[in-house]
Amino acid sequence: MAEVSFKLNGRETTVEYRQGMNLLEVLRERCGVVTPKDGCAPQGYCGCCTSLIDGKPVPICLRKPEQVAGKSITTLEGLSPERRELLSQAFVKEGAVQCGYCTPGLVVRASAIVDQGKTERREIARSLSGHLCRCTGYARILDAVQTASEAAQQGGKVEAGEPRRAEMIRLPVGGADRENGVGSSSLRYRGIDHALGEKAYIADMTVDGVDGRPMLHGALVLAEHPRAVVSAIDTSAALAEPGVERVLTAADVPGERFVGLIRRDWPVFVAVGETTRCVGDVLAMVVADSQFGARQAAERVRVSYEVLEPVTDPVQALEERAPAVHGSSNLLDTCAFSRGDAEAALADSAHVVEGKYVTQRIEHAFLEPEACLAVPTDDGLHIYSQGQGVHDDQRQIAEVLGLDATAVEVELVTNGGAFGGKEDLSIQAQTALAARLLGRPVRCVLTREQSICMHPKRHPITMDYRIGADEQGRLTAVWARMVGDTGAYASVGMKVLERAAGHSCGPYRVPNVDIEAKTVYTNNPPCGAMRGFGANQASFAVESLMDRLAEKVGVDGYDIRERNILAPGDLFATGQRMTGSCGIRQTLEAVKDIYKSAEYAGIGCGIKNTGIGNGMDDSGRLLIRVLGADRLEILTGYTEMGQGLFTILRQVVCQETGLPPEIMDVKTASDPRVLCGMTTASRATALLTAAGQRAAGDLRAAMDAAADGSSSVGLGLSELVGREFLGEFICDFTTKPGADTDEPKTHMTFSYATQVVILDEKGRVERVVAAHDVGRAINPLQCAGQIEGSVHMGLGYALTEDLPCTDGKPESLLLRDLGVLKPKDTPEIEVILVEVPDEVGGYGSKGVGEIGLVPTAGAVAGALYAYDGVRRFRLPLVEAPACKGIVPKGRSSYDDKPAGGLEIGF
Repeated sequence: MAEVSFKLNGRETTVEYRQGMNLLEVLRERCGVVTPKDGCAPQGYCGCCTSLIDGKPVPICLRKPEQVAGKSITTLEGLSPERRELLSQAFVKEGAVQCGYCTPGLVVRASAIVDQGKTERREIARSLSGHLCRCTGYARILDAVQTASEAAQQGGKVEAGEPRRAEMIRLPVGGADRENGVGSSSLRYRGIDHALGEKAYIADMTVDGVDGRPMLHGALVLAEHPRAVVSAIDTSAALAEPGVERVLTAADVPGERFVGLIRRDWPVFVAVGETTRCVGDVLAMVVADSQFGARQAAERVRVSYEVLEPVTDPVQALEERAPAVHGSSNLLDTCAFSRGDAEAALADSAHVVEGKYVTQRIEHAFLEPEACLAVPTDDGLHIYSQGQGVHDDQRQIAEVLGLDATAVEVELVTNGGAFGGKEDLSIQAQTALAARLLGRPVRCVLTREQSICMHPKRHPITMDYRIGADEQGRLTAVWARMVGDTGAYASVGMKVLERAAGHSCGPYRVPNVDIEAKTVYTNNPPCGAMRGFGANQASFAVESLMDRLAEKVGVDGYDIRERNILAPGDLFATGQRMTGSCGIRQTLEAVKDIYKSAEYAGIGCGIKNTGIGNGMDDSGRLLIRVLGADRLEILTGYTEMGQGLFTILRQVVCQETGLPPEIMDVKTASDPRVLCGMTTASRATALLTAAGQRAAGDLRAAMDAAADGSSSVGLGLSELVGREFLGEFICDFTTKPGADTDEPKTHMTFSYATQVVILDEKGRVERVVAAHDVGRAINPLQCAGQIEGSVHMGLGYALTEDLPCTDGKPESLLLRDLGVLKPKDTPEIEVILVEVPDEVGGYGSKGVGEIGLVPTAGAVAGALYAYDGVRRFRLPLVEAPACKGIVPKGRSSYDDKPAGGLEIGF
């Protein structure tokens, strides 16, 4: 053990630490200071661990403890009470908090910016270049820092009222008819706690056992090769390390060893004698008395392999001679459907445009790596999960342990971002097994490198298209063939390709369609759910083709779309008939003048399903518990992951009962009464607002009855202590694509968007205007923030983001090489909220979480063509002028390998 002394938040501190620890590990593990978060340590790129060293903001995971001997370290806890209040209020008022994981580091940086007196927006953006935020798109963060800095110069108080860019949220309809009710920009639930780092994530939690013994820590050993027979696993050196309690392998699993949301093909441990399928496969878990110790010991586990050639090309994987990743065939699924006679219609068309479009693999890059805490109880286990589906987690963990599901209680700890990447089980089963076998609480947290290897990515899809149109440019037919690389495991890959096929015609009226999409296994990293879920891949192809068709017809991008967009009564690609809530025309008309007046502009229209649909159940359930005369608990099965769901649920209860939001706590747990399924498909708000209306309406009726006509809120609740009010909303009327029915209904509803991307004279993206039909903006500020964050992700998808792999291995595991846009590279994003109320969602709401990036790539490609006349068919568009100066270091073209790859574990 080594020793170092420094001043920590004003107090002289001497601490012992193990050689090899970085300063972030010392503060978190040895000093118990957890507001600096670990998003990528020791890469020092995300900014989540930013703290002040002698007054200067520094990512402390890059510092060795001995480097700060005698220095002063200030974390968020050490800022003055006045500064903490100023910054937290500014961040909450301006809507700068979503998942909140990056926020403590940003607030520390903001404090330094305030000290410097900076108030100019571009200057602030440059000062934040050491930080990533995957949720917000940065605009609201810049607002918050500006507001705080200006307030500090004018007396140090943040005034209540509208956010500084309220005029950017153009809301033509709606509004709020009750304070903190539906339609108001009610402040984020626990927003102040998030901003001050006082909201605990799983990696911040410590739980002692019932016998007083301290919590243990798990660390994983991952496969070094994507396809190799595991000949032996030698754990002896790891077991000899100090503090190591046990090393778990496949032999320790008492129940089912294979898990999966749809197909059980994913082993929680790969056994000796079996063949690995990707570099994210788990071979062992080391359990020790500290996180650092467990990770050090995991590096001592020695694995012997018989290395085999991996299957990496999805087209070649379909050949008969290709080795099977699973079973006898690499074809996981085929989704195919048709309407009319596409071939005949194409032959008769005045115009035919065809092309092959290719999209890339994308890493979610949520800033909180996966984590789980499992605590033994008298009856089984209590699992603290950050997953997107507590009931799916419960089922799969119980199966692995060989227990009845009732013995496993899963509670969500609101996570630091997900975007679909936390749907699948990651480390919950292994952590639960360790706690079960050792009889002590066990926490496991992935490193950034392990996270990138393990969880499913966005599918790379190759799409061959032919579209036809008449003389005026009205579409006559769409023919498309898609092949998607789903990687090593099914995850929800077949549903992603099903969704890509279903959205293959975009938001356009097409009388003849012939669509086929194949989902293929390879030894590449798994692919599954990610924001957009196949719709954005198809949209890139469709929108690019619409622009080419416009050129053939002799009209602009607006006019060709205006002639073909869906209207009520028209048929979607799958044959579903559009209802009166189809708002795509309203979004298109909202940007007409902006597009037509710009010199270098591209336009894209988007449609995205709300709800899983395709023959599967969509349900929302919510339980309101009256805990006291001034305390309610709202319980649901859906996950809060930064989208603001918990805030919205409080707004629904406020709307229906008139009760203030301050008396309401919100929680997600695996209670069977609130079974909801996975938090996916932009459905949680639409379903839970409808369920919440019913539960809160019943509560209001009971309050009125108990009060016997009195208007006293307190009297009404006092009489209801112990009562519970359940609301549910179930949509079970959808059909699969290609189902034999006259009126197919593949989705419960849709959301719609049109975006315009405008370039400057140098060909760089200067501005994005996003007009979105949200049905009803339950919380306009949160709604706009979701769209801004989604557009930011869409710009990265279009221009810079990629996770290239060679021989089944990611070429780099560095966060910096993923191509996520920084604040200084993110253009102005203007949101126009359009409200065409929906017939299904609560209060007329539609999904907004995913639609924001569906049309973006196509609009970017169109804008680039307007600038330089080059048609582009492959993402990301790294060679475009818009990428100059912002492409990750070492990557100059799509086919080049990133430089400086960090090959941890390979």
